[in-house]
Amino acid sequence: MANLNVYSVLVVLFLTCGAVMATKENDQIIKENNCETKMGLPCVLEAFTSIFKRGSISNKCCGELVVLGKVCHSALVKRTLENPLFKDLTPTTIIAKSIQTWNNFLALIDSPSPSA
Repeated sequence: MANLNVYSVLVVLFLTCGAVMATKENDQIIKENNCETKMGLPCVLEAFTSIFKRGSISNKCCGELVVLGKVCHSALVKRTLENPLFKDLTPTTIIAKSIQTWNNFLALIDSPSPSA
């Protein structure tokens, strides 16, 4: 249980570091849906890298992101974009990449796995 709390704190710190300007709407969505506690830190980092930089995401983390839900996913991405550390990013590009990433994950989850 302590590990979960440590991960939760790290996720919160990672996603909100310097995000003083986060909108109340995104914060409220995130709080009401417990968005910051639904993914482990390794998967948060993978998802972040795949959306905000260049990288891939494992099937395990893909599954965690889908469990997180689209509402949480969108609110967390939007709140991250409001962080001054990411002011040089183009929001429309990141939102489009976020949507593409989400759709790719859904397709991966929905596709039948090959039989052994």
